[in-house]
Amino acid sequence: MDAKVRVRFAPSPTGGLHLGGVRTVLFNYLFAKHNNGEFILRIEDTDQSRFVSGAEQYILDTLAWCGLSPDESPVHGGAYGPYRQSERKADYKKYADQLIAQGNAYYAFDTPSDLEAKRAEIPNFQYSRAHRMEMKNSISLSAEEVEALLKNNTPHVVRIKMPENEEVVFEDIIRGEVCFDASTVDDKVLLKADGMPTYHLAVVVDDHLMKITHAFRGEEWLPSAPVHILLWKYLFGLDQMPKWAHLPLILKPDGHGKLSKRDGERLGFPVFAMDWTDPITKETTIGFKEKGFLPEAFINLLALLGWNDGTDKEIFTMEELIANFSLDRVHKGGAKFDYEKAKWFNQEWIKIMDNEKLSQLVQPYFDQAAIEIHEHDYLVKIIGLVKERCHLLPDFITQSAFFFKAPTTIDTASIAPKWEVKKQQFFEALVGIYTDHISAGKQTIPAIELEAHFKELATLHELKPGELMLPFRIMLVGGKFGPGVFEIVEAIELKDTCNRIQYCLQLLSTN
Repeated sequence: MDAKVRVRFAPSPTGGLHLGGVRTVLFNYLFAKHNNGEFILRIEDTDQSRFVSGAEQYILDTLAWCGLSPDESPVHGGAYGPYRQSERKADYKKYADQLIAQGNAYYAFDTPSDLEAKRAEIPNFQYSRAHRMEMKNSISLSAEEVEALLKNNTPHVVRIKMPENEEVVFEDIIRGEVCFDASTVDDKVLLKADGMPTYHLAVVVDDHLMKITHAFRGEEWLPSAPVHILLWKYLFGLDQMPKWAHLPLILKPDGHGKLSKRDGERLGFPVFAMDWTDPITKETTIGFKEKGFLPEAFINLLALLGWNDGTDKEIFTMEELIANFSLDRVHKGGAKFDYEKAKWFNQEWIKIMDNEKLSQLVQPYFDQAAIEIHEHDYLVKIIGLVKERCHLLPDFITQSAFFFKAPTTIDTASIAPKWEVKKQQFFEALVGIYTDHISAGKQTIPAIELEAHFKELATLHELKPGELMLPFRIMLVGGKFGPGVFEIVEAIELKDTCNRIQYCLQLLSTN
């Protein structure tokens, strides 16, 4: 590649960041880093009517959590700022004026009521060559009328004049050659009445001024491509245009249509990267972070929604993704989102993550559950025992709370049907043995020794160890879950184990 690779993510600050948006960031980021290029964050806030307070900071926080730090942004700065479109207003008018002077754009003075009346008159009305002469604009009006309207500061917009009988063709890195009939596209507004540009003009001007070499966006933007390509042609020349790639959609779990926030609410999973609270309604939409996903897992699962490296490998670090990423492995078709698969990725990352780091991530969940951690090293040890059973970070509470506090609810219903006097006597004897160890100054015994003692005692009582394991587990943790029984005993120590056995025996005797 001749020019230094420069890519950008250009979101509007209007709300939460959908996982499709984060995947667009990720593919931009991976492509830039794979090619020793630069990743730019540009805030497209020209539509002030849709601006939402706090949304820009939310975008920055999301990228920080994901580990996708921009090289240039409103916060990081850079040589091609400002990085908010609202601060670049003067640039856009200059180029809109150039387009008008060239005959590639025109003034339109239609009022909102004029447009509403036309839409009522003509179903599926498009402001295009078919109807532009019926409207109030600098093509249908005389030069004198236009001059007078401008002189009187009559509110107006600037529209592109889409050509007739012209085919717009471009090469998409993912989709190959894409063709459009320009005459079927309406005359999009380029500059609004308040002097702010629309997305169509701003994205082209900014990409040019910021020397963007590659533009990646979702395939839902394909219909806008002919307008943007013509603007490149009219303003800067097609040889200056970035290379394009339209990324496949992330689809609903059933594969029918684009995944939406409503789908997540309906099916019970997040679609935003982080919690988003609407500043007006105060409604909070839960995010992957707050649901208990690790950022490494979130990035990993997003990378494989529409891309693979050509092998069966599924677990990738960021460094591996950067090394292996290429656009020729991005699929054309949409990728179905599978929440169970997403949780599998998270479980795999939990398994390989350092226990010390995990302890810092799960500590807030223990605080929220009012479970006191008296020794940090003990928490780290317990995390190592239960991590393979956890899909999400909150699972550490259900899988390990009993290590820190004896369970108050015991599933005696699972013990009672097969309970008998011999088993009662066995556990009473077990308590006696453990009490002797405590008296001898032993607080705990290695799991392997505990298991050996347990089996010897079972044989002595003419019982099979297997028929005693479930009752023992339920006595210790309250239910049918948890790591190895003897690992639990070793961790909670003998005194606590005796107390739990005796509590359960008491419950069974009263039933």
